[in-house]
Amino acid sequence: MNIANNLFSVLLILIGLLGNLSAHAADDSFQPIRGQPGKDVIWIPTPPALVTAMLSMAKVTPSDVVYDLGAGDGIIAITAAKQFGARSFGIEYDEKMAQFARRNAQQAGVADKVKIIHGDIFVEDFSQASVVTLYLLPSLNLKLRPTILQMKPGTRVVAHAFDMGDWEPDQTAQAAGASAFMWTVPAYVEGEWEVKGLPGAASARLSLRQSFQRIGGNLHLAGYSQPLLGARIEGGQLSFQFMGPNNSLQSVTVTVNGAAMSGSVKANYDANSIEAKRL
Repeated sequence: MNIANNLFSVLLILIGLLGNLSAHAADDSFQPIRGQPGKDVIWIPTPPALVTAMLSMAKVTPSDVVYDLGAGDGIIAITAAKQFGARSFGIEYDEKMAQFARRNAQQAGVADKVKIIHGDIFVEDFSQASVVTLYLLPSLNLKLRPTILQMKPGTRVVAHAFDMGDWEPDQTAQAAGASAFMWTVPAYVEGEWEVKGLPGAASARLSLRQSFQRIGGNLHLAGYSQPLLGARIEGGQLSFQFMGPNNSLQSVTVTVNGAAMSGSVKANYDANSIEAKRL
């Protein structure tokens, strides 16, 4: 009886191994088809030349963490690792496609630097990314936009083909007959700030209005108000000019750190350190 039971157990194990081998062979045979349906979009591969242009526009380096939202065959994550040395992740909803992308990373020799996640881009956490890439419909870009705008200032976002609505891109690129757009996540600075260190004023009040990377507002100091000139924010750096005492043009550049700013004001080749805090 024991011999029969042992033989039966061995047989079950062999059947299981054969099943696993068969499933693995079936997985290995999967090949995506251009235009195949996905969860929210059909699969259209991004041309390799545009992938390189997108990552070059974002100035990807080995210190970056790249997340590709909707990884498909893994070409963007793989290129980010192989050509630019970055650590990269791809999020792909279709399990077979995710497995296919993992095999591609293995074949490209970058499986140690590329991780393909089988998951939903609206569920998975990509907040650690310094670069985000995507090739989605405009409606999906807009759905992701609030999440992206909460990311660390300076995060670069690059999209193939489609824009982000009224959030104007900072740069564009073309390759292989296709277009890409890039945005830099700006720090949130709208509101009232107390500024110290400006020449001729113990303190001043800075009133800022913001529409993504576009900035407007006024500086109130020494009993008068001046409009900001050429104001702009790039990532976490805010810059503007204003007319100071005696109609001297003064240039301010500060780095935003949450509810505080620090930097300098320059006028007539002189520079002073300044700081600000949100009121």
